Order: sequence, then structure tokens, then C-alpha cells
Amino acid sequence: MDVRRRPVGSVEAKPNGKPLVEVDVDVHDPIKASDALPLPLYLANAVFFGVFFSVVYFLLTRWREKIRTSTPLHVVTLSEIAAIVTFMGSCIFLLGFFGIDFVQGFIARPGHDNEWDAEDDIIVKEDARAVPCGAAIDCAPPVVAVASPKPKVPVSPPSSEEDEEIIKSVVAGAIPSYSLESRLGDCRRAAAIRREALQRMTGTSLEGLPLEGLDYESILGQCCEMPVGYIQIPVGIAGPLLLDGREYSIPMATTEGCLVASTNRGCKAIYASGGATSVLLRDAMTRAPVVRFGTAKRAAELMLFLENPLNFETLALVFNRSSRFGKLQSIKCAIAGKNLYIRFSSSTGDAMGMNMISKGVQNVLDFLQNDFPDMDVIGISGNYCSDKKPTAVNWIEGRGKSVVCEAIIKEEVVKKVLKTNVAALVELNMLKNLTGSAMAGALGGFNAHASNIVSAVYIATGQDPAQNVESSHCITMMEAVNDGKDLHVSVTMPSIEVGTVGGGTQLASQSACLNLLGVKGANKESPGTNARLLATIVAGSVLAGELSLMSAIAAGQLVRSHMKYNRSNKDVSKA
Repeated sequence: MDVRRRPVGSVEAKPNGKPLVEVDVDVHDPIKASDALPLPLYLANAVFFGVFFSVVYFLLTRWREKIRTSTPLHVVTLSEIAAIVTFMGSCIFLLGFFGIDFVQGFIARPGHDNEWDAEDDIIVKEDARAVPCGAAIDCAPPVVAVASPKPKVPVSPPSSEEDEEIIKSVVAGAIPSYSLESRLGDCRRAAAIRREALQRMTGTSLEGLPLEGLDYESILGQCCEMPVGYIQIPVGIAGPLLLDGREYSIPMATTEGCLVASTNRGCKAIYASGGATSVLLRDAMTRAPVVRFGTAKRAAELMLFLENPLNFETLALVFNRSSRFGKLQSIKCAIAGKNLYIRFSSSTGDAMGMNMISKGVQNVLDFLQNDFPDMDVIGISGNYCSDKKPTAVNWIEGRGKSVVCEAIIKEEVVKKVLKTNVAALVELNMLKNLTGSAMAGALGGFNAHASNIVSAVYIATGQDPAQNVESSHCITMMEAVNDGKDLHVSVTMPSIEVGTVGGGTQLASQSACLNLLGVKGANKESPGTNARLLATIVAGSVLAGELSLMSAIAAGQLVRSHMKYNRSNKDVSKA
């Protein structure tokens, strides 16, 4: 409620003629935290700040000690209970009262004596001279006359002049661009100011880059830093894909013409032939730190300790304490001189799981320091994982979800829908996807264009697009069956890395695409089910894409289709 203050004894009628509220106050009265805590506000804040940081330090110390001694975190002592209660109390006080001194000081500053309040008709009569009681002024209790209540007026946005000053400060380097969200408390406004500052500093225009239409609060601290807008990528629908007896409409975010149409044709061929089936072979995310010892012998001793089955239960107990869903499955080591690479494999529920498994790995490394104090941890990731790189270890051992998807395409469907024949497809697959890829020295790239479909589905569903690198590991097989009449086609993908919670999956557009597939969020009844289902859908979509593209190449339609869907018909020779 805004307040107008006036000196005692002055009288003024408000222009609108409404009743006024008059309050006699002494501005020299100190501001108290509350009636229950009659301390000066600054002193109360200082006390509760001290209590807050003290109990936080105590609880963190106790938590670290429990980890070192393998004590369950939910077992608490009386002192810990008291600390938790004190922590909660101090949080409540600081949240409720921090900054009230500034707010009240802002309301009471003298410079506002001649401004009317737009929300409430109130005048506060103040004694600016702090005259003692009984000396020329009436010290009776204040008389308050309240006007009729009025609806609240929405707070207007900050003035353009204020934004202009901030923009100039960003351009001059006085305000770091990355700090705008925390300074302003308005993510959309911060993006607009950063955008304008960027245009002035670079002398270029961002006119084609949209600003409106994105919830900037949802990406703060999770998806993107220092945003200035967002990219528009069309989303097309391929399908229905008949997979394991269920139909799916596949969302694909892409700017490559013909891709959705081609995948859609593959889905049509699969549907007309009775559908595809999939098998999930493995489900385990990996993280591989690298540690170093003074000698190769000591590195070998740790490797033998980690790979000893008798020690696995203890290591799994330490690993699993950081998450309900992250469960250690295996440990595989590789040694290079005195350096040891430790590849942990873990389930991660419906999350893709990189952060989850990294916390578990850190728990184990801290635990190992007790028995191997000479172990030097070089990095939490030593590239033996291996993340966002095409590697043999992922191709052979798998990472994320390992899936095989297959279908038998009938002879008449091959001819009528795919416009080719079984023999031509089998020969092309052998010479292109197998022999040709081997000649090129491919690593996991024994396919026609698995990466195309994986990237499009990943972007549409909020996955990490960079993990397309290993997720596109795929070998496509084609074989004539049923006396050479029908075509058996399959894709084997050992490292599909997907999740239905965390990261970009929580954004509105990506969440809608996940919802379309029926895999939005976490599966509460069976954790991990949604992510595994999404992996099989990705493999089924790749199967459709492979089938259609290979047919187009076999029939000599590739160039014609791309000219039709991916090129302009304009005759540039006349330009």
C-alpha cells in the first residue's frame, strides 16, 4: 500500500473528492522486525544470517562425514534434528523479512511528499521535527479514515529510459551480459536488453530472430545461457509407424526437404506389411573417469580391485546412494601405463542420465581414496565413456539403450509402395551400406542415413542433439526371405541415448512432441519405461527412413525426389 505523508497540521483535499486516510506518525521511530521480535531490523537480519550459515555448515559437515563412513543419510541424531529445525526457521525469517528495511525506507523517503498514491487514498501526517510529546503537537493515537476499496492497478513495466540506461551499461561493459537475469529478475526483459546491446555492439540486425513466444523462465539455469531469441525449426509428422503392435506418429524437426516425406513412405511400407518389432538389448549409461598413479603396478592393483566380483556389492552400495534410479550395473577398466580408465555402467530411469551417473562415479572415487590415497583423479571423464564421439567402445559395448528393430516387407509392397524390387535392395545394401562403408573406414556408420532421422527426432523431443554422434551408430541389414519374394530388413543401434525427463524435454514444444508419442515425463509405475520406449521408437523411425531412402536409390529416384521437395523450381539461368 502506497502512502502519502504530510506535516502535522496541514490540510489538503484530494482532487477526486474521495475521503482520505490520515495517519500521524513519527518518522524517527526505528523499524522493528516484528512485534514478536522487537529488535532493530538490521540486527535481526544479522542474527538470522549468522544462524543460517552456521547450521548449513554444520549439516554439510555431518553429511560429508556420513558419506565417508557409509552411514545412511536418513539416520539423524538429535543435534542434526535441532539443526534442521533451526535451518528451516532461519529460512522462513529471512524469506519473510529480508529487504523489508529497504522497502519501508523507499516508501518513507521525503522526496515523495507531493505525490498522490494511485492505489489507496491515504495521507500520512508526519512530524518532521521529532518534537517531544506534549510540546505543541497532539500525541493522541492516530486517527485513520479509510476510503472505499479500489481494484489494484497492475504494476507498469519498467520505463524505456531505465532499459536504455541498462543497455548502455552492457555495451560499455559496466554490467556483464550474463548477469542481467539475476539483476532484473525478469528473464524475458533480460533477453530483450541483451539482444539490443548485442545489435549495437556488432552493428548487425537480429530482426529475423524471434524474441516473443518463448518462456525464458523455463530455460534459465537448465537449457541455455544469455538468450537473445530462439530458432524456428519446422516439425513434420511421419507415420503412423506400426511398431510392436502400436501406432506412433513420429515428430521430426528438420529443415531438410524430403526427409519427412521419405520417412513417411517407409512407415507406410512397414504398416502395409504388418508392422515392425523391436528388442531392447541393454539399458546402461556410462561414465569413465581417468586416474593416475605413481607406477603402472599401482594402477593395475586398482584395476584388479574394481573388477573383482567380490568387491562389486560394496562399490554398488556407494555408487547407488546418490540416486533412487541410478543403479550400478558393471565396471570395466582399461590401463595405459600408469593411467587407469574406469568405465562405469548404470541404469538411469527415464533420464538420459549423464549427471546422475557422474554423481555416483564421484561417490566411488571419494570412497576409493581411503584405500588408494595415492590415486590422482585427472578427470571425471576420460573419453573412455565415450560421449559425443564415434568410438569402438560404444559400437561394441553399447551406451544408453541398445536396440534391434526389424520388419518383413512383402513383395507387392516393395513394388507398389517402394517402387523397386527385393533383389535390387539386397544388392545395394551390400555394396553401399556394408562394403562401401568398410572401404571408407566407417565406425558404426554401416547405414544409409540413420543420423538424419535420429537428429530430427532428437530435436523435436528435446534430446541432446550432439549425442546424435554415437546414437546414430547403426548397421542396416537386408536379406531376401520366403524364397526370395519378401525382404527382411533390420537396424541394429547399440547406443541410443535418450531421456523423457530433464534437459530440453521440459520445454513446452518438446514436451508436446513427447506427449504425442505417449512418453512424456517419468513413468511412475515402472521407472525407465518411457525412455526405453522412446529408444525403440527412434530405432523404428530409422528403420522406416533406411527402407525408403535405399528404395529411392535403387529405383533411381533420389535426385528427382530432392529436386521436387528440397529445391526451388525457379530457373536461375534467366536471372
